[in-house]
Amino acid sequence: MSSSPVQLIPLMIVAAMFALFVLGGMGSKMRQASDYGFAGNYSGRLGSGAAIASNWMSAASILGLAGLFYLKGYYAMAFVIGWTGGYILLLVLLATQIRRFGKFTAPDFVGFRYESGTARTLAALISIMISIIYCIAQVRGVALLVSWLFGIGYQAAVVTGGALVVTFVVISGTLGVVRNQRLQYFVLIVAFVLPLMFLTKKLGYFWVLPQFGYGQAIIDLQTQFGFYWSEPFATVSLYHWLALCFTLMFGTAGLPHVLSRFYMAPSIRDARWGVVWGLFFISLIYWSAPAYGVLARLYDAKAGLAYKTPDPATADLVTLTAALQGGIPVWVVGLLVAGGLAAAFYAISGLLQNGAAAFAYDIYPRLMRPSATDSDKLTMAKGFFLVLAAAVLALSLKPVGMIAETAAVAFALAGNTIFPAFLMGIWWSRTNAAGVVAGMLVGVAISFSAPLLGGVLPVVTTLFPLTSSAFLGAPLVVVVMIVVSLLTRPPSDEIVGFLARNVHDVKDR
Repeated sequence: MSSSPVQLIPLMIVAAMFALFVLGGMGSKMRQASDYGFAGNYSGRLGSGAAIASNWMSAASILGLAGLFYLKGYYAMAFVIGWTGGYILLLVLLATQIRRFGKFTAPDFVGFRYESGTARTLAALISIMISIIYCIAQVRGVALLVSWLFGIGYQAAVVTGGALVVTFVVISGTLGVVRNQRLQYFVLIVAFVLPLMFLTKKLGYFWVLPQFGYGQAIIDLQTQFGFYWSEPFATVSLYHWLALCFTLMFGTAGLPHVLSRFYMAPSIRDARWGVVWGLFFISLIYWSAPAYGVLARLYDAKAGLAYKTPDPATADLVTLTAALQGGIPVWVVGLLVAGGLAAAFYAISGLLQNGAAAFAYDIYPRLMRPSATDSDKLTMAKGFFLVLAAAVLALSLKPVGMIAETAAVAFALAGNTIFPAFLMGIWWSRTNAAGVVAGMLVGVAISFSAPLLGGVLPVVTTLFPLTSSAFLGAPLVVVVMIVVSLLTRPPSDEIVGFLARNVHDVKDR
């Protein structure tokens, strides 16, 4: 890619789109420490749903998911089912109750519920780890698009893309990022679906709703080219497919930056409806991603490459390459690239802000400077944001895997740690500080057991794959929490009473 020319027209469209976002953020710079990374104005149920969806959309959704469908066919359905199913878990098990706690971050919730500074610090450290891993996946997406836009190599694109992200956040202001999320979702859905309509129309399929029209393309791949794209479990076992599904569900319900969206809803009913609308808006994207993978396969087949084994390094760009193969107008390609960059930029900025907030508000004033003022915390949050950004860029210089599969590691960690801590903290009042600390430590060990112990004990890799470890890991962590809690001192009467009265509406008798 380093010898490719600069893509001038798409670059101009990208610049115009981000100029729009920046102008929206210029008038709403953050004014107080509580705004950093997790607060903001509530914008109604529909607006909250759009904000949840835009907060969720990332390079893993816009680029990585289509790349997995292109590379592995039906296997990628595990990501769709897992990511959307996670919001069902949130709706049924957590959303209402989280709102009743009135806390602003996952570490804040853990510290209050379990009455433990140690548990709060551990949750903050895990939140930072999740942010770093997830950001590495997003930076890969940014680098691939920046590399194509500017005609530069991958490593140079990582540095350039990282500099653009930091500049964007600094100029627009944190609160501006939050308030722009409804606009961002509108841009994303148009940028993602409009090129798909052009592609399906050009190939002669039903283009008004391309999410349904591409089904004929799957049939054509099978009947004309003998390519069975939809064959279930062709590349993995049923166990690994189910493990990935459930890991992504648990991880979605445990991602700190996703959970934070429910703290600002003004009522329990609004929190519920925000999830419902958010799930609908997210589904519009996920119904479209498989189509890009199928159409790219069809273009390969028409070029005589029906059985080509794609390179994972290029599969992540299949959304863009399908648009280029289809010969759609260059301004539509530019819109698609702008949408992909917008999704990645917002995901990275939100994740880094969440990690910086965890350090500045849950670690720094508790372990380093107890006398820190709100101004000190805000300054530390900004500084740690830059530290996290530098660490992510350094770790991203050498690609470690596909976008979606790298992101899945972050979901596994969240599913093995934060999700059980919230689940047990809400629904079993006997869970105590010792139990949650032991459980989260076991969860961290399980999350990384495959690369650490898989070479010595292959069964570990089989049972706890790096991207799918929460299927067995999360239940095991819950068991650890129960056993340790029963063997140690119960929580205080105050927190048990709070759960009964404020969270579960149990009236005093």
